[in-house]
Amino acid sequence: MHLKRLLVLVLFVSPLVASAEPAPWYWWVSKLDSARVCWQTSPGSGWYRAGGPYKNSRCRNDQVR
Repeated sequence: MHLKRLLVLVLFVSPLVASAEPAPWYWWVSKLDSARVCWQTSPGSGWYRAGGPYKNSRCRNDQVR
C-alpha cells in the first residue's frame, strides 16, 4: 500500500521537477574590435558580457504578439 502511494506521489511530482526554462541570452562584445553578438554562452576568452539577460535571440525582452 505504501509503495503505491509513493509511486503515485513520484508520478505527480516529477513533471514539476522536470520543467525547465531556456537559457537566457546576453550581448557579448569583442575585446579586439568591439563587434557585438547575441549568444547564450560566451564566444570565447576574447569577449566580455555587455548586457542581459534577455528572453530571446535578438537580445530584447519583447512580448510575443
